[in-house]
Amino acid sequence: MASTFREKFSLVVKDKLLQKKIFFVLLGLIIFRLLSTIPVPGVDAAKLAAFFQGNQLLGLFSIFSGSGLSTLSIVMLGVSPYITATIVMQLLTMIFPKLKALYQEEGDAGRAKFSQYSRRLTVPLAIIQAYGFLLILIQGGQLPALTTLQWITDIFVITAGSVLMMWIGELITEYGIGNGLSLIIFAGIVSRIPGLIVQYRAILAANPSVLPWYIGFAILGAIVVWVVVIVTEAERPIPVTYAKRVRGSKVYGGISTYLPLRVNQAGVIPIIFGLSILLFPQLILNILTRVIHNASFVSVANGIVTFINNGWVKSILYFILVFVFTYFYTAVTFDPQSISENLQKSGAFIPGIRPGQSTADYISRVVSRI
Repeated sequence: MASTFREKFSLVVKDKLLQKKIFFVLLGLIIFRLLSTIPVPGVDAAKLAAFFQGNQLLGLFSIFSGSGLSTLSIVMLGVSPYITATIVMQLLTMIFPKLKALYQEEGDAGRAKFSQYSRRLTVPLAIIQAYGFLLILIQGGQLPALTTLQWITDIFVITAGSVLMMWIGELITEYGIGNGLSLIIFAGIVSRIPGLIVQYRAILAANPSVLPWYIGFAILGAIVVWVVVIVTEAERPIPVTYAKRVRGSKVYGGISTYLPLRVNQAGVIPIIFGLSILLFPQLILNILTRVIHNASFVSVANGIVTFINNGWVKSILYFILVFVFTYFYTAVTFDPQSISENLQKSGAFIPGIRPGQSTADYISRVVSRI
């Protein structure tokens, strides 16, 4: 492992293009972290910290947004509106055949146009989320009452910050290394580590008896990371054989390989989308209670919000949403019919399975079982 690390590090040192890509990624992440330190005017930092400690759902959303929400920075929404817009667009491909054709059948030009629709949808989603979160924080006392001009200014700034983060993420993807959106989320999570270390050191200095608990949680955390890496890298291979073809005096094909199906096809997307959907009713109900001044409606809305925020209810709903959206997202992004057609066109087949629809059904059945 040490020799492999030295080889990789040596490659980075020698490869100028790779150095430029890494530098671009670091530059994008530094800009993101600088922007996340600029708060929206009028924030009570102490009340805000206490509020997020007492609300696990918003605290989790803050982590996936890049930790900007917990400080109410100008990039408080991070890339979550863009991720939500992308997932919504992909889910719409199951309803509208033209969108599905645009996304799956029209090549790079179609996917570029599909991405443009996702970017446009990001703006209204960011506006709704910005208004909803500001309203929640005002009602909770973390922000003072805003004038109309302040409302417009704050929503515009937060929406612009979200669009800027979307742009930086796409630039990192195009000119850097890896997925820019994932790296921004990762940078937001990692930025919390120094503060947590200082906090835990202070607790340990005041009460040394908690040291065994810290060691136990560190070991458990390492095991969880190990399991996540294994599941993320795991594949279910489907054997594929290429038929022999004779052209002149040469024989082509006849080789056996496999089709790798990832165990975790959807990645972290269902987790983020499930969280967004779980927060959406609260945002909408908070907005409606501000517009509809009816005692019965306000009472029902507050009851629904309280019910959703119940620990057990929230956990069960979150689990169900993640489970359901994993199926939905995999069904949208992974098309067994297209894979079957491509295998048939290239003269390949799965041993024991007839080409065509039978192959598509078999692949679909394997993916569903995974």
